[in-house]
Order: sequence, then C-alpha cells, then structure tokens
Amino acid sequence: MIDWLLDDSPASRLQANLGRAWRVFAALLRNPLAVVGGFIILVLIVMAIFAPLIAPYSPIGQDLANRLMPPSAAHWMGTDELGRDIYSRVVYGARITLMIVTMVAVIAAPIGLIVGAVSGYFGGWTDRVLMGVTDIFLSMPKLILALAFVAALGPGIENAIIAIAITAWPAYARIARAETITFRDAEFIAAVRLQGASSARVILRHVLPLCASSTIIRVTLDMAGIILTAAGLGFLGLGAQPPLPEWGAMISRGRNFILDQWWVATMPGFAIILVSLGFCFLGDGLRDVLDPKQGDKQ
Repeated sequence: MIDWLLDDSPASRLQANLGRAWRVFAALLRNPLAVVGGFIILVLIVMAIFAPLIAPYSPIGQDLANRLMPPSAAHWMGTDELGRDIYSRVVYGARITLMIVTMVAVIAAPIGLIVGAVSGYFGGWTDRVLMGVTDIFLSMPKLILALAFVAALGPGIENAIIAIAITAWPAYARIARAETITFRDAEFIAAVRLQGASSARVILRHVLPLCASSTIIRVTLDMAGIILTAAGLGFLGLGAQPPLPEWGAMISRGRNFILDQWWVATMPGFAIILVSLGFCFLGDGLRDVLDPKQGDKQ
C-alpha cells in the first residue's frame, strides 16, 4: 500500500492526491511539535463528539449545595458559583469552540481566497477596488471590528461567528493575491487561455488550487486568534449566551472569585491556552511541510 502511494508515476489523479496527502502526513509525524498540536486538536474533536459520554455531569445542571467546591475526586475541576461541574462544562465547551473555528474557517477562507485570486488575476481597477476594501478591514483591530459588528447584529453565538468571519477574510485575500500575481502570467495559464478557457474557469480550476496550501497554513495559524476573539466576545457577554458553557463566558463569570476560588476562571482559561497552542503547533508544522521555502529560511 505504501509503495502504491509513493509511486513516482501515479496512474490516476486519485493516486497522486493520496500520495501527496501521505507525504504531508509522514512529514508532519517527523515534527514533534506538530504531533503534539495534532494530538491536542484530536482530543478537542473527540471531546466535542463524545461529550455526553465523557462529561460526568450535565453542563447546565445546578447543585447549590456544592457551589464553589475545589477540585476533588467528585469534581475534577471543581464547581462554579451555581454548583455546576466545571470539567463537564469545559468538555461541552469544546463543542462550541470547535463549531466557532470551523464555521469561521468555512466562511472567511473561501471569501478571502476568491477575492484575492480575482484581484491578483485581473489587476488594474479590479485590484485597486478589492484591495482598497481589504485594506480598510485590515486597518482596524480585529477585536474592535468584531465588537462593532456584534453590537450591530446583537449578542449571540451565530452573530459572533459572522462578526469574526467578517474580520478574518482580509488576511486570506492578501495571501491569495500575492500567490496569484506570481503565476498569473505563467506559461501554463497562457496555455489554458489558448484552449478557450474563460477567466472564471481559469480562476476556479487552476488559480484557487495553487493558492490553497498557503491559505490552509494561514487558517490553521489563525485558529488561535479566532478562539481568543470568540473568548473575548464571550467574556464581554456578546458571544454565546448563558447557560451555554462557552469558555470565555465561564472566565467572565469566574473573575469575581479569582482570588478565593481560582479554579472557576482558571480551568477554562487553561483550556483556551492549550487548544490555542495546539493550533499554533499544527500550523507551524503545516507551514514547514507545505511551504518548503519557508522551512529553508528557518
């Protein structure tokens, strides 16, 4: 099977794609930090999928008789001001975190990729207009811009996702534009045009796939920032609303007890830090594998 994947002369596009994926995976396994990051993300996914089986208590069930209990065998991360098990809330919070980063990536990355590819391919006034709009978004801090959009749309996890996605796409547009400019005048693009392909077909079938690897790297590296922005919105009460176990909102509620009952805010804070590090480690590994020139510079 390995020999078939690594064949220098693949018999089909499927074999070539699978072979490339296997080489990327094998290269990632040789990077210890990428392995650690991948393991953390895998744990996050497993927690999100199997939360009802992993969490010993309900994430919203209250037990006022056991409020603000320290970590113990019964409650591994203690309980909050309403007696809710913090470990169970952190586990269920993985679902919200995973949903936020996935939805933001699904919305923002394609928008930025298409805008950047169109801008770089056509150039001229199209480039100036699209990059002018992109620069306007890039000129404002992401969190401030997200706060403005959430304030306009109203608090809630759906509106928070839309707001974060609106602030995230310009970086992907810049990367896609830079990549497109490097090969828009290449011979293979000219050959495709001579065959009668329209501009839309050239962009969709040839330009976007060549920009995909750089975009994937940036998306993975941006996941930590997306998580922190979502946590910031939740901390301010503009993200997921109670009683949803969103990590930022949990920290916000726990700040009132930070001196005496430190575990209420510390445990979800550790979860945010750990998952953010996981995405950073995995993103660095993907950059070394998918962008060999960057690895050579290092």
